[in-house]
Order: sequence, then structure tokens, then C-alpha cells
Amino acid sequence: MINWAYYWSSFKTQMFDLGGYKTVLEGLQNTLLIALGGFAIGLILGIILAIMQLLPQNKATNILKNVSKLYVGLFRGTPLVVQLLLGWYVIKPMMHIEQASALAWGLVIFGLNSGAYMSEIIRGGILSVDKGQMEAGRSLGLSYSTTMIKIIMPQAIKNSLPAIGNELISIIKETSVAGFVSVIDLQVAFKLQNTVYNPIICYLALAVVYIILVIIFTLLIKFIERRLAKSER
Repeated sequence: MINWAYYWSSFKTQMFDLGGYKTVLEGLQNTLLIALGGFAIGLILGIILAIMQLLPQNKATNILKNVSKLYVGLFRGTPLVVQLLLGWYVIKPMMHIEQASALAWGLVIFGLNSGAYMSEIIRGGILSVDKGQMEAGRSLGLSYSTTMIKIIMPQAIKNSLPAIGNELISIIKETSVAGFVSVIDLQVAFKLQNTVYNPIICYLALAVVYIILVIIFTLLIKFIERRLAKSER
């Protein structure tokens, strides 16, 4: 039978009396940096890749379309943890960028990975916008790029907001694998505090923190959706 009182007492002593919460706060900070930084990189990269795939048909744009499809296929076709390990142990030494920290490298890999998924989300959002919007913009004398940026893209992002929010939530949870490249994230931070040789309390506390983060960002996304819905009225 599990002695909950003993494990909770040991966990509380390690976390609060011995200052273990400082490591957890560092892990939380790193988790948020990787998640939000990777999300920002992924969103920008996703927009670029989505536009590349939807450019008007000609020889030059066909090359860009194929590059975009290859990129998406590579990053969606391999696990994130494999990308992290390849980047940290293979690509980083080959590029001689030893000064790059594990946190910075993890942020970049998460961003590149998210960009592949985000491009498909944004592409779907663009395709959901009525084709007449592009025709109307062009008939007013706007260029393809201006019409895309000022007319199509705002509507596409708004249509894609729920899916974009889901991608953010996924990134937050996927940061748990950042420890594979020596990043002190939430999971690693809680493991470091597991000095009582029983992971039950540590993993329960870890799960609670992740749930709280997901709830906070879910509410934030819902708030943004409501504000955008009001702006249409």
C-alpha cells in the first residue's frame, strides 16, 4: 500500500524546505521559452511555406512548391525526438556551432518542426477563404502579394485559429522531450527532485503543472476567438 503521507512529506521537504522549487521554476521558464519561441518560429515559417505551396503555377513557383512539400514531408515524417537528437549530436557538430546552448537549439528544432504542421494549418485556412476575395483584390489593382498579405491572410489565420491553438498546446506538451538534449525542462526539473525513489508524487505534480499550463493557454485562445468574433459584428 502506498504511504502517501510519507512521500508527500518527503516531496514537500525537497521542494520547499531544500529549495527544489528553484529548479522547477527554471524548468518552467525553459518550457515556456521553447514552447512560445518554437510556436512563433513555426507560425512565421508555416505562413511562408503555405504561401509557397499556393503560388500561381509556373516553372519558378513549381520549385518553391516542391521545396515546401519536401520540407513538410521530412519534418512530419520523422519523430520530434529523432529531430532533436540528430540536430544536437549530428548536425550541430558538423556545422561547428558548439557555442549554441541546448535551450537555443531545442527552441530552433521545435520551431522547425512546428513550421511543417503550421504550414498545413495555414494552407487549409487560406483555401477556406472564398476565391472571390483574391479576385476582388486583384480587380482593385492590388498585386498578388499585397492581396494575400492584407486581405487573404488575416481571414485565413482567423479561420485557422482553433487549429493554431491546438498546435500551441501540442508544443507545450511536446517540450517534455527537450531533456533528451540536456535542457532542464519541467519533466527534468521534477525528476531532479525525486530523491525518495518513488516517482508517484513527482509525476502527479508534473501532470498538474502541465494541465494548468494547457488550461491557461486554452482560455487565452478562447478569449482571442471571442474578441475576433465581436470585431466582425
